[in-house]
Amino acid sequence: MNINRRTFITYSSMLGMGFLTRAPSTFAVPAAVKPAPNMPAPEFVDTNGLKMAVYEKGEGIPVVLVHGFPELAYSWRHQLHSLADAGFRVLVPDQRGYGMTGGPDGAENYTIKHLTDDLAGLLDAKGIDKAIFCGHDWGGSVVWSMARLHPERCLGVIGVNTPASRPPNLPPVENHKKRLAVTTGNYYARTFMEPERPERIMERDVEHTMRWVFQTGGNIWNREKFAQFPEDSAERRWDALTMIERGTISGEQVNTKEELQYYIDTFEVTGFTGGLNWYRGGRHGREVWKTAKWDIDVPCMYIGAEHDTILEPLLSEGMEDFIPDLERHIIKGIGHWTQSEAPDELNKLLIDWLTRRFKEASS
Repeated sequence: MNINRRTFITYSSMLGMGFLTRAPSTFAVPAAVKPAPNMPAPEFVDTNGLKMAVYEKGEGIPVVLVHGFPELAYSWRHQLHSLADAGFRVLVPDQRGYGMTGGPDGAENYTIKHLTDDLAGLLDAKGIDKAIFCGHDWGGSVVWSMARLHPERCLGVIGVNTPASRPPNLPPVENHKKRLAVTTGNYYARTFMEPERPERIMERDVEHTMRWVFQTGGNIWNREKFAQFPEDSAERRWDALTMIERGTISGEQVNTKEELQYYIDTFEVTGFTGGLNWYRGGRHGREVWKTAKWDIDVPCMYIGAEHDTILEPLLSEGMEDFIPDLERHIIKGIGHWTQSEAPDELNKLLIDWLTRRFKEASS
């Protein structure tokens, strides 16, 4: 079956497909994972059966920053301090299966219900009624899902690179442009569901994997260069495991040597199973969507990236059909890792919107 990216975004957070996989007793051993550098000391809070590591700074309206794959709370390091300095209470967790939080065995413990319940429980643990949720990559799917599964906990939602999935009761977007990536059985989101193979490839050389992951520009994060590859190439099919095995890194690194080393050190301890189980967990817990609130009626913002060839900005077309209060921006000249590639521009957009829509409105 051939699926497009819009369908994948919908079903990765709705129904999805997944496989159980072998795993160690925990994916992270918090005592062996170091706290992120240049961030506040993490606090461990009880939520939904986890001891979740949370970095917190600032006072005011709460904003929860939610990372993607294979990231960590550290991925928001450039935003944490800036948003706190702008007068917001910022909470940034290592999520289920990641970093200092870790997680249980079994893909059935990584459904969208688990991921959103974790964040609702975080608010409970911190005595917060409602928050603004901002997510990137997989974290974007989680925060859009918060507005549908826990609407009573949401003041607003921000998707960085990640658009909200279209409700199943709406017709497709008319005249929707064809995306560059060609989704086949080798598409990364499908191969990540396989048991054991992704871990075997990604954990063989964690430093190489993280260098390949955190590149920008080059051949895969530049639309013009990406479009020149044949449609049956690993690049156009976004066959990440083949590209990692092949070993070629064509782009520039988005992290400094020291920043990259924190990711390497952490994933050498935890491995990748926890994050991969987010892909595998979609088959489980699908009944939660039967009572979901599909229209999103809180203030929302979408921030796309011009050269993101996975989460292409064109995938955000039609979001206004089910989000009446939506603001949209595209950051030019960058690929997928927006928080690190364009921290100043992203921070400016976040602070401006948050201030206009929440601080000024509440004053």
